[in-house]
Amino acid sequence: MKFKTTLLLVFLASVNHLFAQTDTTKTPSFFAGQITATNNGVSLIPSFSLGKPAILFDLSIGKGRLSFDPMFRFGMDGKPWAFVLWWRYKTIQQKNFKMSVGAHPAIVFRTEDANVNGINTSYLKVQRFFAWEATPTLSVHKNIALGVNYLGSTGLTKDVTQSTTFLAFKTIFSNLSWHKNWQASIIPQFFYLKMDDIDGTYLSGSLIISKKKSPISLTTIFSKKLRSALAGDDLLWSVGLNYNFNHQFRRVN
Repeated sequence: MKFKTTLLLVFLASVNHLFAQTDTTKTPSFFAGQITATNNGVSLIPSFSLGKPAILFDLSIGKGRLSFDPMFRFGMDGKPWAFVLWWRYKTIQQKNFKMSVGAHPAIVFRTEDANVNGINTSYLKVQRFFAWEATPTLSVHKNIALGVNYLGSTGLTKDVTQSTTFLAFKTIFSNLSWHKNWQASIIPQFFYLKMDDIDGTYLSGSLIISKKKSPISLTTIFSKKLRSALAGDDLLWSVGLNYNFNHQFRRVN
């Protein structure tokens, strides 16, 4: 437990240092995000889902290279599913190569059934995690990029997976014009997942369809087990309707 506390304190100190580095009057601040209504809320690791309709809030608030990217997930019934509080920093910003690193504390809510004085009831149980990531991306064409996503996490409560490793290799085909002002992005992905002593391999992908200058887009996601002893559906899919926004602000002296 002392190690986890030390790790968290080091991370918070790093965030404070990075804010000091990026705080200039010439750099605009930004507030962006996406709100999604979907038939099946897919987890941050795409082999798991809520298993029912959900509404997802993905926000990004920052300045320069540093951003705070909270993710709030709710079932359509209003019950919270997960709160993921990302901090991310763009360590490399070159023309053809980019890389960001990040870390987050997360809270996952589970519904537990109980019998109290002969009455069946349910309550929300809180599970806590701490995770970190690295996401290098290499552009090989104006519409094609190759990316790696490494994610590791540790459980902060005893009733959850104590160690998770997620490693994904993906190809990003972005802004593909296909009909007048319509465009699409296709992201096939192969990933390896290990949770404690159990692991597996998966094939997943996403398709994003949007209209230029429109804040509305449509996303579909699928994930298929190739070899895995981990819990979860052999085939997972979802369709979501997204509302996107992006605002920038500058200090006026």
